[in-house]
Amino acid sequence: MSFKENLKSELSYQGVLVKELATKTGISRRTLDNYLREKSSLPPVDAAVKIANALNVSVEYLVTGKEKSDFVSDNHFKILDPTYSKLSPKKKRIVDETLQTLIKSLADADL
Repeated sequence: MSFKENLKSELSYQGVLVKELATKTGISRRTLDNYLREKSSLPPVDAAVKIANALNVSVEYLVTGKEKSDFVSDNHFKILDPTYSKLSPKKKRIVDETLQTLIKSLADADL
């Protein structure tokens, strides 16, 4: 998928409106609308970084639809819930540890 399609998908997934993204990034709504149009061009790198940071995704994800972290390793998770990004580091660590415990328990369980 293209930047435009990935951006549209992420906005939809997170329930973020273009005007909200404009406020978060400091990029005008008109400019963001241009990135979402049929014959859009890629934004400059600095704008792509602002958009990715505001959505808590990587620029790589917006450009390619994939991330290096899409491949889950033993102690790393990709959590897409926008609420997760609002948690304190301590609470994120609790969520991560809970998920690790759950995954280990399921792997060991006879279901």
